[in-house]
Amino acid sequence: MFEVKYRERPKTPLITYRLAIDEDGKGPFVAREFLSWKRVAQSHPFKFLDFSEGTGGAATGDMPDEKDTRNEERLDSRELLAVNTLGQFAKHPRVAALRRFITGWYLSYLSADHARGVPEAGPQERLDREGGNLPNVIQYLKEQHPQRLNNILNMLKQRVPRLERVDVEVMPDGRLLLQIKDAPFEKPVMARFVSDGTLKMLAYLTLLNDPEPPQLIGIEEPENQLHPRLLAGLAEECRKAASASQLMVTTHSPYFVDLLRPEEAWALYRDECGFTKAMRASEMFGIKTFMDEGASLGQLWMEGHFDVGDPLINSDGPRTTVLIR
Repeated sequence: MFEVKYRERPKTPLITYRLAIDEDGKGPFVAREFLSWKRVAQSHPFKFLDFSEGTGGAATGDMPDEKDTRNEERLDSRELLAVNTLGQFAKHPRVAALRRFITGWYLSYLSADHARGVPEAGPQERLDREGGNLPNVIQYLKEQHPQRLNNILNMLKQRVPRLERVDVEVMPDGRLLLQIKDAPFEKPVMARFVSDGTLKMLAYLTLLNDPEPPQLIGIEEPENQLHPRLLAGLAEECRKAASASQLMVTTHSPYFVDLLRPEEAWALYRDECGFTKAMRASEMFGIKTFMDEGASLGQLWMEGHFDVGDPLINSDGPRTTVLIR
């Protein structure tokens, strides 16, 4: 069973999406799926999309309610999601909005090794999960958003001493070569010879300064291959990006946690039934008091002051601290 509660915009009605997956001898299938909301606070929830095992109906219109016509539909298979199918039709704008939101989620685990690749030339708007198309995104920004690219490179120069420029070049065989030039040297070097930290920082700055950012961005363990002193600038860029997207960053680095406010950090843990839960650091006993006296959040985490998520104190196993904005 999955349940997501969300608002499309501030002060709009709260929408609930519930999805139940079951399994029989033929395999897994969608047992139940519905979207509901309350147009008026005192009213009963109205299911404007309701399907069971591939059969159901959905009300059309921009603000569906009980008075609207519900079109009965039957999907080609009970394994299909009604939200994904009906969300492609303009007559179901609320369903389409949820589909766009979910399909627009961006989850990354950027790797310097993948960023060193030499992909086929051609501009691409967004980094893939591991950053293998970084040259393509740089090419896109160079052609369509040159000022945005210039801002990214200026931020990179502040973090990488003596870096002069970043460029892409289309090779004779149609592949795209990412090149980075240091000021002391006459010629740029290929990305394959650039340090892991420089490539990772370039990839993160590119992701966090997307001209059309996704609504939800997930970044996993950004501290890998980065000097600890570079994490402060990265954390600040995350805060800026959070003004346009919801941002979730998982980390095992106390240096990164040190840069967070207690209301920004959550500790993930498993309960006795094996389900993952989250607790905000600001809600843990003593955390705010310690920080008022000069302690940092990362220090408190490492010293075992978090109520949950410590593999040496709790029996729930190691868990990651999460930044959610």
